Amino acid sequence: MGSVTSTFSAVRPAQRTRFARYRHSLWLLTARDLRVRYSTSALGYLWSILDPLVMSGIYWFVFTQVFKRDVGENPYIVFLLAALLPWMWFNGAVSDSTRAFLRESKLIRSTMIPRSIWVNRIVASKGIEFLLALPVLAVFAIFSGARVNIDILLFPLAIVIQTVLTVGVGLIVAPLVVFFRDLERAIKLFLRFLFYASPIIYSARDLPAAMHGWAAFNPLTGIFSLYRSAFFPQELNWYLVAVSATMSVVLLLIGCLVFKRFERDILKEI
Repeated sequence: MGSVTSTFSAVRPAQRTRFARYRHSLWLLTARDLRVRYSTSALGYLWSILDPLVMSGIYWFVFTQVFKRDVGENPYIVFLLAALLPWMWFNGAVSDSTRAFLRESKLIRSTMIPRSIWVNRIVASKGIEFLLALPVLAVFAIFSGARVNIDILLFPLAIVIQTVLTVGVGLIVAPLVVFFRDLERAIKLFLRFLFYASPIIYSARDLPAAMHGWAAFNPLTGIFSLYRSAFFPQELNWYLVAVSATMSVVLLLIGCLVFKRFERDILKEI
């Protein structure tokens, strides 16, 4: 707790703006999360890539070796990883956000750090793990012969939209779970449903025409199309991207309102 409390005092006087203090604290907490996660594991960094690798291997085997696949693009392993890696970021951040205030309640009560930082540090640490896993995608793309096109420049846009979306959902989930504990399990069930409802093992273009409208209102659909367009330009759909960006901003605004409404009450409950 001492290291976190000293965050503000460690900032140089010229940096003592509210934003600078917040940014510095966010970095320290994010680095602490990653250090704790990897220092207690013999495999360390490898754990951040083993999970998506195993899942991709299973789906690749099922859809290419067991069943005749009529969804997605070739090479299928690259098609899978281009959506599965960002899904792991979103899923992990939202899941961990359900306990953002319950896991370190004593520390939260005893510090004056803005409470939203306990959600944002989860999003940041999971986002860094996502970035660290991207070399795996690059390796599979090279060995499978996937061609990179100019749309790879849209990767930063996808990351920005996903960050906005994940922070927004986290700010909604984190305070509500404090008051409704059963919501934690409900969210995990919903995330399991969302995995199959999102174009991860298939493309949005594979859906029946009647479902295209509904798929657009899943903000992950447009985000995944941006990631995949780096290797499969036909996957890029600007309508889906626009809907995803709009919904992500709306969810962020809702998240800020929900968080502001319950921020003071959280301290009484934890």
